[in-house]
Amino acid sequence: MTLRVHSGQAGRLLVLSRADIAGLMGYADYVDAVEAAFRLAADGCAVAPPASALHVPDGSFHAKGAALLGDPAVVAIKLNGNFPENPARCGLPTVQGVIYLADAANGRPLALMDSIEITINRTGAATTLAARHLARPDSRVATICGAGVQGRIQAHAIAAALPLQHIHVWDCRPEVAARLARSLGAELGLDVTATATLETARDSDVVVTCTSAREAYLTRDLVAPGTFIAAVGADNSDKQEIDPALYAASCAVVDSLEQAAEIGDLHHALAVGALTLDRVHARLGELVAGRKPGRRGDREITLFDSTGMGLQDIAAAAAVYRRAVAAGVGTRLEL
Repeated sequence: MTLRVHSGQAGRLLVLSRADIAGLMGYADYVDAVEAAFRLAADGCAVAPPASALHVPDGSFHAKGAALLGDPAVVAIKLNGNFPENPARCGLPTVQGVIYLADAANGRPLALMDSIEITINRTGAATTLAARHLARPDSRVATICGAGVQGRIQAHAIAAALPLQHIHVWDCRPEVAARLARSLGAELGLDVTATATLETARDSDVVVTCTSAREAYLTRDLVAPGTFIAAVGADNSDKQEIDPALYAASCAVVDSLEQAAEIGDLHHALAVGALTLDRVHARLGELVAGRKPGRRGDREITLFDSTGMGLQDIAAAAAVYRRAVAAGVGTRLEL
């Protein structure tokens, strides 16, 4: 499988705003692009090293890069700044960043694009793919932990993969949870309610954690047999959502083994000796490519440790670039 991009106007960098990108890709397009990239990775046709981080007093910067070695070969590097106090302090978003796309055959810059729309959707796309393989096909009830930007896309991600009937939304800010529940009900056409307690997780077929928590809050006693957990929030070594005992009791699948061991919830489970690396069942790419099985029984607790890979960024960025060139969208700059 090859992800095609076009060279566009030689020597001129294409600049794409978030609005440009939003008009070019629907959510299903992100799922298709990310799935194709995971297949390429499983076939050895991608390079996706772990992320690197640079910490500053009030936030951090994370760099994620990857290369797709198809025809043509492309490389992308994403640099995101994460400043949690921005909304309250200066009115700026918590996360801001850019993606640089280049021709991997000769190094020629192709595009510079806003990263936020891509980051949001490619993260959801990985959850959709994981749910297809790890959730029970008859899953009807989900609990979303976290009512921020990812809470919204994660609800869409689960709904895209499963025949959901009801979604609970939990957040430490009840008014934010209530607001998201109202809008998701209209967007998804489902019964969506805010909950003040995580007790709803016990009766859920799917639990998604997408918060900025630095202490585990989803514990073994809150999760019933047969539950699928998508652990999305831990994207640096300080964040944690899944109790190590729950992690050890689950059939764990990661996006990147190396990256999850360094910055995901796996990092914390390893640190306390709850499990060893060889207990991780598979990488998501292995499930997508059919190299390893997904869920192996109705009572098995399955867990997807999603740390966010540069592989997902380049898959989406290449698809965005291809569509932008075809549609004549964006601004061309001479370097």
